[in-house]
Amino acid sequence: MTPGTPVGPGRRPGRRDRPAETVLDRRRLLGRAAAATFGVGAGLLAAAPGWAALPEVDMEALIKAAQIDPRRADTAITTGSRDSVLLVERALRDRGLLAATYVDGHFGTSTVAAYAAHQRSLGYAGLDATGLPGLTSLRALGDQRFTVVRPLTPGAVLDFRGARVNSRTRAMLLEAERLLGRQLAISQGSYSTSDPTSAGTHDGGGALDLAVDGMAGTYRTTVVRHLRRVGFAAWLRTPAQGDWPYHIHAVALADTDQSAPAQHQAGDYYLGLNGLANRGPDDGPVVSPVLTWEEYQRS
Repeated sequence: MTPGTPVGPGRRPGRRDRPAETVLDRRRLLGRAAAATFGVGAGLLAAAPGWAALPEVDMEALIKAAQIDPRRADTAITTGSRDSVLLVERALRDRGLLAATYVDGHFGTSTVAAYAAHQRSLGYAGLDATGLPGLTSLRALGDQRFTVVRPLTPGAVLDFRGARVNSRTRAMLLEAERLLGRQLAISQGSYSTSDPTSAGTHDGGGALDLAVDGMAGTYRTTVVRHLRRVGFAAWLRTPAQGDWPYHIHAVALADTDQSAPAQHQAGDYYLGLNGLANRGPDDGPVVSPVLTWEEYQRS
């Protein structure tokens, strides 16, 4: 495994992090200005005839569904995500991107494809159009239809210990190291296409490989457990599983800059699987409940 390489030509790291000013944002500002000018309180303005608050899309719940649902063998709905997914699916339907039969609260492969088409319609491509919602594209889809609460962004892309990561992933790793009381060595970072054995997992954000040289077997398990505690889908990888040395592979849950293979690994982790092509049972330490970084911070 080699350190993460610089982002290749055409890649615009963090583009989805830059929230575009929406028509709704401008209207809210104008409404507040009018209220201040004419002495109208916020409560009176909100109660004006014909005014109604827009429904809310919980982005944390939406991203969880977008990672889990495409990996399910059925059309079950991820707990807590139904209302948010339905709002997104109805908006995609009304734009002619999703057939009405798939407006069901299940963020399956058809919804993923429709959302990717929406991203392309905004001018995105490659890692910015995988069908995993980013904050800017989600706000654009919801303009005058819904607002976004509990927003997620991966943060800026930066160099860290010889690897490329985003600031959210770095914060997660630093917290796991704080719990461990030990610094870990990154053997491969994110936004990297240098390793053909990764099958594209490291092409986007949130993916890390960590060296385990000199660690006892029990301590390797301890490292995986602490990575899981702070919101990584993490496993100890062995030479028996593939053409690689012993290492720990980690994917940050709910990172909206993930490549499609990393999204699949995150979804499989939620479903109790090992994140490998054989989709075998999870072979890592049990950490329950499974938390994202944001949920961990609130816990």
